[in-house]
Amino acid sequence: MAPARATRSASGALRAQLLLTLAILTFTCDACKKVILHVPSKLDAEKFVGRVNLKECFQSANLIHSSDPDFQILEDGSVYTTNAVLSSEERSFSILLSNTENQEEKKILVLLQHQTKKRHSKEKVLRRAKRRWAPIPCSMQENSLGPFPLFLQQIQSDTAQNYTIFYSIRGPGVDREPKNLFYVERDTGNLFCTRPVDREEYESFELIAFATTPDGYTPELPLPLVIRIEDENDNYPIFTEKTYVFTISENCRVGSTVGQVCATDKDEPDTMHTRLKYSIIEQLPAYPTLFSMHPTTGVITTSSSQLDRELIDKYQLKIKVQDMDGQYFGLQTTSICIINIDDVNDNLPTFTRTSYVASVEENTVDVEILRVTVEDKDLMNTANWRANYTILKGNENENFKIVTDPKTNEGILCVVKPLNYEERQQVDLQIVVVNEAPYSKEASLRSTMSTATVTVNVKNQDEGPECSPRVQTIEIKENVPVGTENKGYKAYDPETRSSSGIRYRRLSDPKDWVRINENTGIVTISKNLDREAEMIRGGIYNITILASDKDGRTCTGTLGIILEDVNDNGPSIPKHTVVICKTVLSPSADIVAIDPDEPINGPPFDFRLENIPDSDIERTWRLTKINDTAARLFYEKDLPFGTYRISVRVADRHGRSLITPLNVLLCDCVTENDCTLRTDARTGGGDVRLGKWAILAILLGIALLFCILFTLVCGGTGAAKQPKVFPDDLAQQNLIVSNTEAPGDDKICSTDGFTTHTVGSSAQGVCGTMGSGVKNGGQESIEMVKGGHQTLESCRGTGHHHTLDSCRGGHVEVDTCRYTYSEWHNFTQPRLGEESIRGHTLIKN
Repeated sequence: MAPARATRSASGALRAQLLLTLAILTFTCDACKKVILHVPSKLDAEKFVGRVNLKECFQSANLIHSSDPDFQILEDGSVYTTNAVLSSEERSFSILLSNTENQEEKKILVLLQHQTKKRHSKEKVLRRAKRRWAPIPCSMQENSLGPFPLFLQQIQSDTAQNYTIFYSIRGPGVDREPKNLFYVERDTGNLFCTRPVDREEYESFELIAFATTPDGYTPELPLPLVIRIEDENDNYPIFTEKTYVFTISENCRVGSTVGQVCATDKDEPDTMHTRLKYSIIEQLPAYPTLFSMHPTTGVITTSSSQLDRELIDKYQLKIKVQDMDGQYFGLQTTSICIINIDDVNDNLPTFTRTSYVASVEENTVDVEILRVTVEDKDLMNTANWRANYTILKGNENENFKIVTDPKTNEGILCVVKPLNYEERQQVDLQIVVVNEAPYSKEASLRSTMSTATVTVNVKNQDEGPECSPRVQTIEIKENVPVGTENKGYKAYDPETRSSSGIRYRRLSDPKDWVRINENTGIVTISKNLDREAEMIRGGIYNITILASDKDGRTCTGTLGIILEDVNDNGPSIPKHTVVICKTVLSPSADIVAIDPDEPINGPPFDFRLENIPDSDIERTWRLTKINDTAARLFYEKDLPFGTYRISVRVADRHGRSLITPLNVLLCDCVTENDCTLRTDARTGGGDVRLGKWAILAILLGIALLFCILFTLVCGGTGAAKQPKVFPDDLAQQNLIVSNTEAPGDDKICSTDGFTTHTVGSSAQGVCGTMGSGVKNGGQESIEMVKGGHQTLESCRGTGHHHTLDSCRGGHVEVDTCRYTYSEWHNFTQPRLGEESIRGHTLIKN
């Protein structure tokens, strides 16, 4: 018994160890759920079989392996054949997934089934497994080879155990375009596809499945059924352009971007079918290799810095794009890429010769004397090729200019300022050439600017006289006597530097003041000179001289006669009429004098009144000095308005004086422009003319009078039928004549004890006031006051004129203050006539 128990104990231990090992193997190599793929009976090599969801089984797998060498598994789970396969009724293989980091492994069993069209009997329907009425994932391969109709899946309802169920479907591919693509067997629920489908046209179909009894009862809700079309790599990637053209500058850095190509693939995005890789197949010229392409982005960059346009100005690349991430069985397309090399200024222009010789006659201008040529390897007719020439040395007098011929790029050397053989017989120039565009750094480091020397020989000419300098001056006092001689204008023979044999004559002498000696050029004064003459500017009188030699060759020059000033002019007063406004606070007039002589013979001026016999000038007028050139005139007595004649003597700093008669207008004005007095030089008196303001005041007075009359007439029409008569005591009405020139506080008392306030008073006006006025500037104001108890309430004066309009705001007792028009006319007509005669007499006087 003991050995048996020991044997059983050892056997149990071994069994436990086996179970533990099996558990560990199961843990380290778990199996995921089985995947069924429906395939035709024959599969060609490199044919897409289907897709397996690897992530669902093993998320972190980094190594994928197939147990069957006839099949290859890609990263996205796509299954491809590596060899041609003839499938039996059923074939299977495993996909091994592993993580090399943690040594974890999993596998997926893939079952390949060959579908054939089958007839299902009712018995087989009765033996079907119990399934739920729920959405079932379904897919089919695009461009499937069949056989058709191709079985997709079976839809079943649990209610089929209790009822007879009929199945039907609707939706796109059934009763909508593309019609009749899918159908379902009514009794079994088997779903079939009738023909191949292009995924690029239809990615999926959303059908609705129905389960109903023969009598129309629906035990199940409509079932959404999505049929997904599995993509097949049936579309080639296509470049967006047949030929790409890019441009890159020569001598660019390694890694410079040339351009980017792009291709599209109609297959399903984010799959191996649309994972593209770009590459360069060929480069022409082939050597050296200068370009590379990023496999994912299609960006072309430079891989060398040896791009030189002067050697090769264009490259052609044959490029390829391939799907399946560039694997050998992926679909591919090619295109052409042309890369033009753009020119940079990396070649400096150089002279073809280092020295040149040219000649030119003296006194020649605007002529071409030499052309210089350069060589430049850069692109012609561009800024990198066009030359700019500059004279570095030898052109200090700016006799030469060098320009570029735009057609030949040659440098043209010209004379722009005449040369003088007597001064220089040979000129040495140094010229340099550069391009219009700035040099690249490589060109600057590689070489320096090219220079050349030009020797210009000056040829002698037999020249005419030379007027040098062209403008010559002499100084003469303006009061010299006629016949005075002075040195004149001198011209020279440039060969001998002598003036002999040269003749002179005047070309221009505006005032005919001088004569010139024909042989010597000496100037003789022929008329009195005047520095203050009208044509003299800055005290210089210019005449033009013509000099000629025996051969008739001439030159012209200008002789400037500087007239030295003498004190021959006294100060004068240019304004002969001055105005003094008598009514201002400080009546006076300013007098300004001028002197045409130089400032040394001018101010400060001395102003004095010139006394006339039998006159009282000095006691009537007074002068006070303002500054060196002006004085102020005052009147000492209370003179009437009018024009007065006085004489003022003004002397300069040296005592030279001049008397200027002045007309002084003593006027009733505020500014000089307001004065309207007209002078009478013979009588010394003035006639008074009404100014515009006086006329305006008269017109306003007339308008005011008409307003008063109109107001009274309108008031009289509304009075009571009983006629209103004036009071018997007309002594209580007063005409007041005021000679006050400005508003004041004068008061005049009537006989009945009422006080009448004149214009400008702040007291209340009287109800009986018919008109009021103000005397301002010599005009009288007439005021009529009616006594009585009637008053205007709140009628206060605010200015210098009170009218009926200014009292309209107060309360008026109309009954005691209203008269008819005939009464008013009979009362005022004789008095207005008398005042009109008196005013006319005043204006006349």
